[in-house]
Amino acid sequence: MALTPGSVWRNPIHFAAFGFGSGAAPVAPGTFGTLAAVALYLLLPTMSVLVYCVFLLLTFALGVWLCERTARDIGVHDHGGIVWDEFVGYWLTMLLAPPGWLWIVLGFVLFRFFDIVKPWPIRWLDANVEGGFGIMIDDVLAAIMALVCMQLLAVVIL
Repeated sequence: MALTPGSVWRNPIHFAAFGFGSGAAPVAPGTFGTLAAVALYLLLPTMSVLVYCVFLLLTFALGVWLCERTARDIGVHDHGGIVWDEFVGYWLTMLLAPPGWLWIVLGFVLFRFFDIVKPWPIRWLDANVEGGFGIMIDDVLAAIMALVCMQLLAVVIL
């Protein structure tokens, strides 16, 4: 993994793209970024499904810009420490999730599984789509796969 650029600690755009510093972890920055996303998820106010979807769209659009700008500034297309995509991916995974720690942990595990394994077409998107959109879209697709699994499990368990 590439070293964390010093600008992460000086530039608020880079700091946000690096998950408020969580992506600077020396190992498994995506996992640490997702853990930070869990912490932030726990701090989110209760929202209607519509408001939560708007929140997801806004954080996705912000992420495209943050990731594009940071990647361009540091000269690395998808630096492992850029973890805003993990934030949005985890939050999308948790759309319509039942309440409780079981679902919070299950969402984490499922999202990390799909983000790490990158089954088709996630791997193709990761390799072929450039820019901030490219950084974000593979995690969004991983999140959609995790979300579908969560909803199927909720039907079976609940």
